[in-house]
Formats: sequence, structure tokens, C-alpha cells
Amino acid sequence: MSNRHLARTVAMQTLYEWDFSDRKQSLVELTRHNLKEFAPDFNDGGFSERIVKGVEQHRSDIDKVIEHYAPEWPIQQITIVDRNILRIGVYELKFTKDIPPKVAINEAIELAKSFGGESSGRFVNGVLGAVFKDMGGLPPARERVKEA
Repeated sequence: MSNRHLARTVAMQTLYEWDFSDRKQSLVELTRHNLKEFAPDFNDGGFSERIVKGVEQHRSDIDKVIEHYAPEWPIQQITIVDRNILRIGVYELKFTKDIPPKVAINEAIELAKSFGGESSGRFVNGVLGAVFKDMGGLPPARERVKEA
């Protein structure tokens, strides 16, 4: 497992715990605890903490993006795992400059496949793919073929 993938895994677990407890705990403390618990010898250079702080700071805007691209799924009806994977993915797509969009999408899909339900990977891919497309990214190959 790559260092950044492990850091995203810790961030997702932290956001899950935070969301599950109705956001009553400190994200920074939870992140540090989870790093010690799940990756005691791992130094991610603050990457996990940067993700959780970014999601917390932009959560309202991130949730609006998710609701826009998954209109049949109100944010509270999306499973806690999928919701927080999407939050990480949208945060990395919309609010970071140093993460390539395709990396953000692929990482989110891998988290969804590992921690979500049977259709989580497809759901996350669909939502984040649509966000990326509207950001000016290339449409999926199937759509390019239809247009040709």
C-alpha cells in the first residue's frame, strides 16, 4: 500500500468515526489517534490531517456538490463510508491543486471497493466522474465514442 493511500485510508476512517459520532470529536485528535492505532510507525507528513481539516473546512460546499451529482441520494441517506469517501474525493478534486484529478478519483474508488458495499465503487466513480467532467475533464470513453 502506498503512503498516500494509507494516509487516505486513515483520513477516511477518521471522518467515518467523526461523522458517526455526530461530529462531536476533534478531527485533529481523532486523526492523530488513528494514525497511532492503525499505522504506528507511519509518518505521512501531515497528509491525513490536511485531508480531514480540508473536508471539515469545506464540508458544506462539498456536501452541496455531492447532493448535486447524486440528486436521488440526500447526503444523510448515503452510507457513512461512501459519504466520507466522496467527501475526500470532492475535496481533492475541487479544493487541492497538488492532487491530479484522476489520482483523486482512482484513490476514492479503491477506498470504496475496500471499505464500502458491493456497488460503492461504481457509485463513487459515477459521482466523481461527473464532477470531473463538469470541471472540464475529458468525458468517459463511452461518451466520446457516441459523439464521433
